[in-house]
Amino acid sequence: MPQALYQPFPMPGTARGHVWHHVPETRRPRHFHSEPELNLIAAGHASFGFGDSAIAVVAGDLLWWAPGQDHVLLDASADLDLYVIGVTPELSARALATDIRSAYAGATRLRLDAETFDRLRGVCAMPLVTEDSPATEGRVGDLWRAAHAARTNAPGKHALTRRALVSMLENPELTRRELAAAARGYPTEVSRHFHRDMHLTLSEYRTRLRLVRFIQEMDAGAPNMLTAALAAGFGSYSQCHRKFQQTLGCSPRRFFVPTERRRMEDAFTP
Repeated sequence: MPQALYQPFPMPGTARGHVWHHVPETRRPRHFHSEPELNLIAAGHASFGFGDSAIAVVAGDLLWWAPGQDHVLLDASADLDLYVIGVTPELSARALATDIRSAYAGATRLRLDAETFDRLRGVCAMPLVTEDSPATEGRVGDLWRAAHAARTNAPGKHALTRRALVSMLENPELTRRELAAAARGYPTEVSRHFHRDMHLTLSEYRTRLRLVRFIQEMDAGAPNMLTAALAAGFGSYSQCHRKFQQTLGCSPRRFFVPTERRRMEDAFTP
């Protein structure tokens, strides 16, 4: 599994949703974050890596990255026009309401019909009022809802993958056996379908979600790293430390040095 950096989606100010027009000079390395993300290919063609796989896309394609799913732009044509739409988990839940669970069921790539493509591309291209205004947040929420409505009827992930994915996002502390029970399948069966659909193992994905929760607990003022590790679902701080080092390439204490964290979050691919 290629190593991925933890890079939160670049939200301006206090915004809970943003549409970012891709600029080649700000191409990010392989990364993951807690915010769900959509990519709209408006022109050209490209290839993206995710997990242990890669996918080719062309104008009219819509990509979906779940929280914790690593992704990276591997190659792009000179005329690539890409819109990256990200929202906080809270805004996603509010915008999708009862459809929030179905959002995780859809395919990674969806070929949009011409009418839907033109409509979404038009909304993405509209200038922002101010990046973190209520009007902008409402527009991003409407765009998010419309994009997921288009994904609802597309063939997607196996039911076991979908149930395990939703359970982990809600409770990353669950064990493999507990996840299998929540997904209503056998552990080996759930793991097999999850790896096939997400292109990373269930254990790797669960670790990423726990690490994100650990970072969030620390940012929220946890009294110490042990408390944050246990709240995130790790059995001990030593387990958290080991997984943090393996996944992010540095220790938790080094990560929380402000300069080191900014270096990781602001890294670009030359």
